[in-house]
Amino acid sequence: MKSAKAHNTKVIPIRESPLSTSKSDYQSWIAKDPASQETLKIVDKVKNTSSTLLIQGESGTGKELVSRAIHRRSARGSRPFVAINCGAIPETLLESELFGHEKGAFTGAHVQRHGRLEMAHGGTLFLDEIGELSGALQVKLLRFLQEHEIERVGGRSKIRVEARIIAATNIDLTRAMAKGGFREDLYYRLAVVVVSIPPLRQRRGDVQLLANTFLQREVVSQGKRLIFTPKAIKAMETHGWPGNVRELENRVQRAAIMAENGRITPKDLGISQYSEFEGQGLSKAREAVERQMVEAALTRNKGNLTRAAAELEISRPSLYELIDKLGIPRK
Repeated sequence: MKSAKAHNTKVIPIRESPLSTSKSDYQSWIAKDPASQETLKIVDKVKNTSSTLLIQGESGTGKELVSRAIHRRSARGSRPFVAINCGAIPETLLESELFGHEKGAFTGAHVQRHGRLEMAHGGTLFLDEIGELSGALQVKLLRFLQEHEIERVGGRSKIRVEARIIAATNIDLTRAMAKGGFREDLYYRLAVVVVSIPPLRQRRGDVQLLANTFLQREVVSQGKRLIFTPKAIKAMETHGWPGNVRELENRVQRAAIMAENGRITPKDLGISQYSEFEGQGLSKAREAVERQMVEAALTRNKGNLTRAAAELEISRPSLYELIDKLGIPRK
């Protein structure tokens, strides 16, 4: 295979590009808050390099969105952008998904198949949930980063692949390294540049802007006039957003359906606790926040109590106690 040739490309600054109304793909990352602007400064610096990147951030913050923005504004922008969620594919199949396989490599391999790395030749491969890679696949990925060559499963010949790697994680890989769950040499290969995306609760200045963007999409989709009430805006700006931008998007979509007379209230958004707690003590608010964080952690970790406890930075027994105290059903 011929390696991709770099070429000079006129690049539009990320802040100046409009936001697409597509659910699955955005032209830019909405960024008004100073915390977001700091992230964009780093993005602007790395978009035209070929260095590997590690994007860190909680689930729902927009890690893939940022990686697509980096790809589009790079010299590789006209080449493929290929994404794979390392935590969503069984380990037995993930090697074939990444590296491809030859015909007859294993039962059911009736034809030769190119892996995601080959598909991304000349472009960018986005590896989401990189922390879920097994030790064996970490070694194979490290070898690719060192040699830019792969071998398909069941194959013997080396295939040259030129692809930029952008990895993402919602866990602390340095902690995983300390526990032996992630290779140190791979971490430093991936983390040439680290882009940290702040959670929405640390980007209060972005909340109303994002909410209005999502609402305008619903106005177009549903063909009706919709506005947020002042209390709804205040409720959104004070909400903890454990699910981040993804949660905000889903709540706005729900509210657009539930709203009466075209006015979206905190109740429509499902975050009416703002008015409920106003003028009351901290105990009720604290319990609601605990419930919100525990339920969100359990959802993100698919009910895995060990991972949820680690994310919440409490022990597993303490998580059990919280679940029982809050009356959260165990799945």
